[in-house]
Amino acid sequence: MKLSKAFKQDLIKTIVKANSKEDAVDQLAELFCEKYPDKSKKEIIKAVNEREKLGNTSIGRGIAFPHARTDIVTDIYVVLGIIPNGIHTNTPDGKPLHIVVLILTPRNIPKRYLQTLSGLAKLFRHADIISNLLKASSPAEVIDIIDKTDIQVEKILTVGDIMTTEPVTVTLDNTLKDVVNIFFKYKISGLPVVDSSGKLTGEISDTDLLKYALPNYKSFIANIANITEVESFEDILRREHSMAVSKLMRKAPAIVDIDAPVVEAAALMLFKKTERVMVLNNGKLVGVVTKSDIISKIIRG
Repeated sequence: MKLSKAFKQDLIKTIVKANSKEDAVDQLAELFCEKYPDKSKKEIIKAVNEREKLGNTSIGRGIAFPHARTDIVTDIYVVLGIIPNGIHTNTPDGKPLHIVVLILTPRNIPKRYLQTLSGLAKLFRHADIISNLLKASSPAEVIDIIDKTDIQVEKILTVGDIMTTEPVTVTLDNTLKDVVNIFFKYKISGLPVVDSSGKLTGEISDTDLLKYALPNYKSFIANIANITEVESFEDILRREHSMAVSKLMRKAPAIVDIDAPVVEAAALMLFKKTERVMVLNNGKLVGVVTKSDIISKIIRG
C-alpha cells in the first residue's frame, strides 16, 4: 500500500498556529474529533501525553510523531499539521518544529502501526520533501506531494526507520574530556569516532574508558588485592585534557546498512555485546541505533 493512502484531506491542517508542541497536538486532536465526534479529545490528549513521558517524539529536521496506542480507535489514523512559523521546543537537533504528525492506533495491530511509522520515517528523511510540504497550500497538495514519492508501507521495519539521525561524533584528536562532556550533555554512553573527512573509524564508550583505566580488570576480580599495585584508577581518568580519543577507541565498531532489518541490528548487538550499532549508507555514517531505540520505538511504540 502506498503511504499516501494513510492520509485523508480532512485530517490535514496546512496552517497550524501554535506556541508549543502540546498546543499543536491539541489542535490536531481537535481536528480529528471534528471528523469523528464520538471520540474523546480528552482521552486522546491523555494517551499522547502518557507516551511523551516515555520519550520525546520529536525526531529532528523539524518533525515530530506524537502518537498513542489506545482503545479509543479501531483503526490507524494519521493527522498532519504544518506550522509555517515553527515552534522552538525540545528537539534532538535544536531546529524549530514545523511538521507534527499525530498517529492514533489501536493496541491490537502493532505490526501495521510499525509499518506505517516506517513509511513516515522514510518520507521525512528527505529535506526536499519537507520543504515542499511546508509550501503546500492545501490538504490535497500535501497528499499529492506524498503520493509522488511512491513510498510504500513496507512489511519489514528497517534500521533506517528507528535510527538516531545526524549522530553526535568525535574525532581522533578529541580528548577524554571532550568525550565525557558529550556523554553528560547528551545523556549517552557511546560515540562514533570519525576522521577529518567524516569517515567512521571507530567507537568510544564508557566501557572503553573503564577498560583503559583497568586494563587487567579480570585479574583484579581473581585477586582484588592486586588493585593497590597499579596506577591509581582515578589518576588515569584525570588525565582527561591530554588523553586522545585515538588511544581509547575501539577500531571495529558494529555496523549495519541503513536498509538492514531491525532484527539484524538487534542480533548484532547481542553477538558483539555492544549497546549500539553504527548505521551506514553507501559507506557514510548516517545514524546510530541503540538497544534503547529498539525497546522504546518498537516495544513501547
